[in-house]
Amino acid sequence: MVRVKICGVTNVADAQLCADLGAHAVGLNFYPESPRAISPFTAEKIVQALPPFVSTAGIFVNWAPEPVVALSQALGLNFAQLHGDETPQVVSVVARKIPVIKAVRLEQGSPLPPLSKFRDASAFLLDTAGSNEFGGTGRTTDWQVAQRAARSQRIILAGGLTPENVAEAILTVRPYAVDVASGVEFRPGKKDHGKLRAFFHEVNRANQL
Repeated sequence: MVRVKICGVTNVADAQLCADLGAHAVGLNFYPESPRAISPFTAEKIVQALPPFVSTAGIFVNWAPEPVVALSQALGLNFAQLHGDETPQVVSVVARKIPVIKAVRLEQGSPLPPLSKFRDASAFLLDTAGSNEFGGTGRTTDWQVAQRAARSQRIILAGGLTPENVAEAILTVRPYAVDVASGVEFRPGKKDHGKLRAFFHEVNRANQL
């Protein structure tokens, strides 16, 4: 069964709908330059509103390990998603305190970087972005590269997923999970509830094939 993470959740109402529809996790963005960035105060409200068994991941871009761990523990987050240029050493330090999802940005036409160097990561999120971007672009990740990675690693597929293509993506890549932000929004940080329902419908359909 492919799991679902809804990223860039910015308010309680969207978080609760994600949970009701069957989300396994929601992503809370602490990257200040993102249109989906939220404050720790807002994040705390979202975490408190979620039911049991729905995980929360904090998205951090190039933070030092200590504040990542401190904020994650203060909010009771389940994972830290390191979405920048963090070194294997940074991943290892954070992973001693909280499980780490290491995001890997795939540039078009470039091979998959070696994932084995991040030996302490619990999973890898594959996204598409340029050298000066950190995800959330809505551009589709190379599914063939992701498929090869999914044979040996726990892969969370992100990048350009929508209700229209998520079933095909799941059947092609067979990832551990899918991650969506812009593909279920009517504007950055605000989820389109109709698109959310359609997205989960398609994931459930693919999981039955």
